Order: sequence, then structure tokens, then C-alpha cells
Amino acid sequence: MDRTLKLTVAYDGTNYHGFQRQSNALAIQEVLEKRLPKVFGHSIKINGAARTDSGVHAYGQVITFSTTGLIPADKIPQATKTILPDDIVITRAEEVASDFHARFSAKSKIYIYRLHVSELPNPFQRNYTWHMRKKPNVLDMHQAIQVIIGEHDFSTFRAAGGAPINPVRTMLNAACFQDNEIVEVMIHGTGFLYHMVRNIVGTLVNVGWGRITVLEFEKILAGRNRALAGITAPPQGLYLKEVFY
Repeated sequence: MDRTLKLTVAYDGTNYHGFQRQSNALAIQEVLEKRLPKVFGHSIKINGAARTDSGVHAYGQVITFSTTGLIPADKIPQATKTILPDDIVITRAEEVASDFHARFSAKSKIYIYRLHVSELPNPFQRNYTWHMRKKPNVLDMHQAIQVIIGEHDFSTFRAAGGAPINPVRTMLNAACFQDNEIVEVMIHGTGFLYHMVRNIVGTLVNVGWGRITVLEFEKILAGRNRALAGITAPPQGLYLKEVFY
């Protein structure tokens, strides 16, 4: 009898070309689909909650798949520890209803983005933050990001190349705060467009550096024109923190 399993996956995305399987590069999905059959005894096809990009990390990516394997859900994290590479870890497993889907059942997601502010780069942060020498005004950034809360057309922050989907999305919460040399941006929303979080961060940094005002940030969002916004922040500072169902 088939069971549907929901697994929470944490990974360091440095050595992978994103989550979704690629024809010419190694992705997280490919590794999972090759290694997990050693535990379940048959080939599997997984669905992921989010298609994180090359170099992007996750604390709480969620995958679902059907299996005839008999291993109890609570034994899966330990059973998979020795068959997965050290940069991919199953942190939780549970059995769910057959119609549960990692992506389509999701209600909202939290992404965080980390910036490392220091005169000199830290070699141990290079794969996990966006380094910048110039200190941003984090209070101004926090004030600006409040603008995105609620339902908006996020065309301004959508990169070319993504799926042609409705650009209207609802953000439930957003914040910027600083802990020593690390500035963290948190965005909690019901859905996201291609490179949306990275494009928001790239524009927020301009607020932090005083290049644009909070009011101008609001006008950029309302303008629905990608050319008005800032650069796309590099991928290594981005993390999928949690998916809610």
C-alpha cells in the first residue's frame, strides 16, 4: 500500500545548481532521487515546495513523494544520514494524506537574506552572505520593507525568465535587523516570483545607502517596472527558512 511522505530538508546549496533537477548540472532533487531509493527500496519521484536557485540554501525545504517502503517515518532522518552527502540533511519526516503536495498545499513561505557588512570580507561567510564594505542604515531598510506587506503587484521585482504567472502576491510580514556584522532581511509571503526576494534586497540596499528614499522605494514597487529597481542580490545570501501548510 502506497504511503505519502512529507520530508523537511536542510541543505547548503553552494555545490548545487538549485533544487530542481537539471539536464546538464547537479541539483538537490537529483541527489535525493538517486540516494533515497536505498532506504525505500524503489525509485521515487519527489515534489519540492520551492525551486531554489543555484547557490541558494534552505533550512526548511519540503518534499513529498509516494512510497511502498515500510520504514517508519520517525526513523527516516537517521536512516538517510549515511546515504546523503554532508550538505543535505533530512531533518524531519511524517506521513501525510495522499492528496498532500509539497508545493500546491503550501500556504506561505519565509525567506531570509543575509548581508555581511565589514571592511574586509570573511572567507567563511563568502558562500553564505552578500559582503559589502559600506554600512547601510538598517532602520531605513526596515521602514522601506514595510511597504511590501499586503497584496501588491510585484512586477517591479520579477526577473525575466520566470514562469508567466500572476504577479500579484500577498506578503504577510517583513523586517530588517542587524546582529553585529550580519544584516538579515526576512520576508514571509503566500507566494513569490522569480528572483523576487533577491531583487527586493538589491533595491533595499539602495535605501540603506541613502541612494533612494523610503518614499521612492514605495514608488518603485508601484511602478511595476523592473528597470526602476536595484540589482539582483547574489544567490548565496538567500535561505528558504520555512514552509507553512
